[in-house]
Amino acid sequence: MSSAERYNALKGVQDIYPREVFIWQKIENTAKDVFSAYGFQELRAPIIETTDIFVRSIGETTDIVEKEMYTFPDKAGRSITLRPEGTAPLVRCYVQNHLYNLPSPQKFFYSGPMFRYERPQKGRFRQFYQIGVEALGSSDPKLDAEIISMLRLFFERLGLEGLHFEVNSIGCEKCRPDYKNALLNFFSDKINRLCPDCKRRFEYNPLRILDCKVDECITLRTGAPKVIEFLCNECRDHFNALLYLLSLLNISYDINPDMVRGLDYYTRTTFEVTTKQLGAQNAVAAGGRYDKLVEEFGGPPTPAIGFAIGMERVVELLQLSNKEEIPHPKVFIAAIGASAEKEALIIATRFREDGIWVEIGYAGNSLKSQMRRADRLSADYVLIIGDDEISSGKLKWKHLSDRTQGEILFSEVHDFFK
Repeated sequence: MSSAERYNALKGVQDIYPREVFIWQKIENTAKDVFSAYGFQELRAPIIETTDIFVRSIGETTDIVEKEMYTFPDKAGRSITLRPEGTAPLVRCYVQNHLYNLPSPQKFFYSGPMFRYERPQKGRFRQFYQIGVEALGSSDPKLDAEIISMLRLFFERLGLEGLHFEVNSIGCEKCRPDYKNALLNFFSDKINRLCPDCKRRFEYNPLRILDCKVDECITLRTGAPKVIEFLCNECRDHFNALLYLLSLLNISYDINPDMVRGLDYYTRTTFEVTTKQLGAQNAVAAGGRYDKLVEEFGGPPTPAIGFAIGMERVVELLQLSNKEEIPHPKVFIAAIGASAEKEALIIATRFREDGIWVEIGYAGNSLKSQMRRADRLSADYVLIIGDDEISSGKLKWKHLSDRTQGEILFSEVHDFFK
């Protein structure tokens, strides 16, 4: 086996090249600008946590906990997990560091890699990246509307179109038991036709059957009771208030009564942003309320809401939109001869101090090869310096896109490009 065959990336992970990284940076910078305007501040939690943090928050019978977590014992024998999602680590940080003593609501955003062991496919990786938002300390539906409005603005700033907002309410601990019983009655004569996972879900958490992606289970749940038909008065009032506020903010939405989300900690509001441009992996962002999770982690009663954005899918949407211009050098300096190379280095350094991207030629490269490199880099301008240019005190410039050219004094070159 050759070394090239031996040293490959693990299945389900990807390398991100510089030509793509600039898109990632644009997404991250846009998120930071938009979220900061809404009062959200960045929080950075570890990538690894103790396993029980995720088992307790996500739910023992979820696919993530049962099948997808990267869990291993460390050298002290503790069970460690690579984070499969970002909410539980942030809530752990919130409780451990008593951030609930600060004025509420506390608003945070984060970004970074998550890890799930699942079958790699288009738009789904074992190491994937998310940008997440969490707001803790208020049950006001205005906060829900604010979060969704912020998400809309984020996508608008990126120039993405054709996105759909779907909302639902899955109730609370008061009204959900009645809905659970209704689901048990509905699926009781269909158990044998459910997939193995949903047979287990029927016993532990029948709401999860509504989140199954198996075709047979999707067919079997046709006509199932809708959760919004079982909401208590408080949950119904909360949901109606949210819908009113979304309309007030001119946010188009559809009510999706089958949307329960795949994690056990959700309560009341759930929402997704979907697209028809990515095939089966149509969710670009998703989130909802988790009003009891802080208490489960040992903190005080703290209602909360958040969402996560799938970075890879947003990147793909931006690539499909063909709106992204690949970054390229402003100036390429082609130098011939030792003296010219020194001048090129001095000029390039001054440009770079002003934040201008400059590339230079290196020793041994002919003018022709340097011009070829400048063209391949898609540089805007080429400056040509040789012995003649040094003697005359003028260097040549060429604009590669329209092929215009001319001469300029060495002393004026900086102001010319600035």
